[in-house]
Amino acid sequence: MLAIEDKSPLLSGQSLRTEPMPMSIDRLKERLPDYAKDLRVNLGVITSSAMLTAQQAWGTALAAAVTARNAEVVAAVAADAKLTPDAAAAARNAAAVMSMNNIYYRFQHMMGDGSPYDHMPARLRMLNFSKPGVGPVDFELWCLAASVINGSEKCVRDHENTLRERGGTPEQVQDVVRIAAVIHAVAVTLDSAPLLPVALG
Repeated sequence: MLAIEDKSPLLSGQSLRTEPMPMSIDRLKERLPDYAKDLRVNLGVITSSAMLTAQQAWGTALAAAVTARNAEVVAAVAADAKLTPDAAAAARNAAAVMSMNNIYYRFQHMMGDGSPYDHMPARLRMLNFSKPGVGPVDFELWCLAASVINGSEKCVRDHENTLRERGGTPEQVQDVVRIAAVIHAVAVTLDSAPLLPVALG
């Protein structure tokens, strides 16, 4: 029988830590299991778009990460995002407001035209929505990303239409949806991948 002092550091837990390392996109790639290795490459969509500015792409990724509700992904994107504090707040605002609106308007859309709810005012406070702190095209892109993940057809169509009216292009829309799709897939994958202990150096 081993005495307490004879236990190896590994057995006693002294050489392990269970708190996560500082997150980053590269750390996310390391965390992804081999069966999802395509996602490691696909995460490059955030920085490879020729149609989106850096702010538009990183804001899309942050709005998508918050909407996808995985703390690791949010932390990684927030750490690497090339965003001003105002832009980061606007991306989080887009995710927050759309998580409310997408539920309400998805219900309204499900009930259909002519339902008693069709013309009822939503009566939901959205003051930050009108003054997001970034340009209207950027904010619409981020609202679109959140709406796509939340699966609200009415909101997706409305934001895509508004975006096009304000000068957005189909190519920008496609890149936003691609980023949202990849971020959501990473979040879903990591939700089922346990955070393993990391050996101290």
